Amino acid sequence: MASDYGRIARDGLWDNNGVLCMLLGMCPTMAMTTSATNGLGMGLATAAVMAASNLLVALFRDRITQEVRIPVYILIVAAMVTLVDLTMNAWLHELYKVLGLFIPLIVSNCLPLARLEAFAAKEPVLPSLLDGIFMGLGFTLALTTIGAVREILGAGTLFADASLLLGPAFRFLELRILPADSAVLMMILPPGGFLTAGLMVVAKRMLDVRAGKGIQMAGAHSVA
Repeated sequence: MASDYGRIARDGLWDNNGVLCMLLGMCPTMAMTTSATNGLGMGLATAAVMAASNLLVALFRDRITQEVRIPVYILIVAAMVTLVDLTMNAWLHELYKVLGLFIPLIVSNCLPLARLEAFAAKEPVLPSLLDGIFMGLGFTLALTTIGAVREILGAGTLFADASLLLGPAFRFLELRILPADSAVLMMILPPGGFLTAGLMVVAKRMLDVRAGKGIQMAGAHSVA
């Protein structure tokens, strides 16, 4: 498993996707997918935290005893979240004013802790780093897709304020897809988040069944 980088990538992006398969990190998924830009920003912040945390735990896994591993994991994730929070405040302040309230909540996101326990604590440094990167990118992909669906149906736009996250050069991504008077407000409210996420989980499982894959139960899967 450690040297099967293709499988690590497939697990993170699709087969064992944190949101669509393991159903982890649902609080930020519901709170931060009111637009595609918010989902992308929160996903990238979480991906950075996961990659750095996996790297540190893999580096020091032989020195972290079983008795203190959970407090140490939380301390490492909290330190990385603080670093991302300060960086975003300094360099992406406009987006920070939107996402800043929720960035500290990455500490309580079950997905980073699950991957530290299930993968980084058992595998070498490079596979652990790649696991953090691809699990984070899979999380980003799920949040951005859910945010895009909710934003189009709920506000009629797509990637509104993307230039705040990606810079003025990406202003072309800010599109109006539907007239403002045809938007369904419910889709950018909490019920719209549950509805969209549920339909995407069903769609993924239908695609997996059609491809001949078995349905995996929700939970933090092992790396065996």
